[in-house]
Amino acid sequence: MARLVIQGGRTIAGVHAVAGNKNAALPMIAAALLTDQPVTLLNVPDITDVAAMLDAARRFGAHVVRDVAAGTVTLTTPRLKTATISAELAAKIRTSFLFAGPLLARAGRASLPPPGGDAIGHRRLDTHFAGFRALGAKAVAGRKTLRFRGELKGAKILLDEASVTATENILMASVLAKGRTEIYNAACEPHIVDLAAMLGAMGAQIEGAGTNRIRITGVERLAGCTARVGCDYIEAGSYLVASAVTGGELTLTGIDPEPFAVLEGAFRRFGVTWTISAAERTLRYVPKKKRLRMRYDLGDAIPSLADGTWPAFPSDLMSVLIVLATQTRGTCLFFEKMFESRLYFVDRLRQMGAKIVQCDPHRVVVTGPSPLYGGTVASPDIRAGIALLIAALVAKGTSTILDVETIDRGYVEVVRSFSALGALIERR
Repeated sequence: MARLVIQGGRTIAGVHAVAGNKNAALPMIAAALLTDQPVTLLNVPDITDVAAMLDAARRFGAHVVRDVAAGTVTLTTPRLKTATISAELAAKIRTSFLFAGPLLARAGRASLPPPGGDAIGHRRLDTHFAGFRALGAKAVAGRKTLRFRGELKGAKILLDEASVTATENILMASVLAKGRTEIYNAACEPHIVDLAAMLGAMGAQIEGAGTNRIRITGVERLAGCTARVGCDYIEAGSYLVASAVTGGELTLTGIDPEPFAVLEGAFRRFGVTWTISAAERTLRYVPKKKRLRMRYDLGDAIPSLADGTWPAFPSDLMSVLIVLATQTRGTCLFFEKMFESRLYFVDRLRQMGAKIVQCDPHRVVVTGPSPLYGGTVASPDIRAGIALLIAALVAKGTSTILDVETIDRGYVEVVRSFSALGALIERR
């Protein structure tokens, strides 16, 4: 197990190149199995979740050529060697289940263990099963193996929740299904738009990606393509918070402007604003005041920040905004609606000196600013891990973060990146 040792009290400032979106790269890797021709992905982040997903693709028969420095991956799958995956590999990454749709579409069957991933709460697979069954597949859920089989035909599908991974899985399954498919109550996240754009470049006929109603007309086969992974706006938001709580100025390069229109309202509530150059694909943050201050609701009411399905505020940024609130003058209620275990990490922040009251598994009240002090804490999941890293950057003294492999799953070389911005951080 590796750990990070961080000396707090340093300003985080400078220029940071935003990596590709992990949540787009993973389903795009799975989608490459839909064709026997080469698929090249650009702007692929160098994170362990991508490495695990590529390992799984190799098991299924993909020939993988990766240039980590250039951020490119080419997958070629002339034939599928198998439609199953080991429990050991599936346990490493939840999105291994995203291979179910491509395997069903191309091979007519899939056999996968229940997926692993972060322990942030129950994440149901029922929506995937209902979608596959609507397309004509037989689906059996055993304790150790999930099995799917059948010839797929287009159908009208109403999702019982706007699940991102279920939308992606059903979308990938339906592009080779006979006839026309409609996915209603579809998730709208930017990474679904990236996936749909890639499938379109392969020859799929898709309308409505980015809205809650996606229409697909099945085709007989798909071709190879070159597709770009969009920017990771969750990583961008994390670095923005690190800069804001330490009083630094930050320029982010390689961004896609659209997602930040969704994020700006929540950040503005804490006094964090930015300017974007769409032409140069850059975002510039310059602190306007020495101290961050909460913007209260009408009548001087304490504000509440809740997450939800896109274009609501994303759950993956709740943890870092809680750290931002600890350094902002005022009080805020955070309402985590998506995952019942995501907020348990606040115990580590309280250990560091944060003024936080946890009302229940879904709600915490944060009052700031409060001085944070270095200590030894463990990273329970990707987003909590980066939040604790940011807390350590602003804390007085030295902090040690254990189990940093969780951070590696979603963030590219945090030691190098934060060191370049002025942090005193070491991996041991």
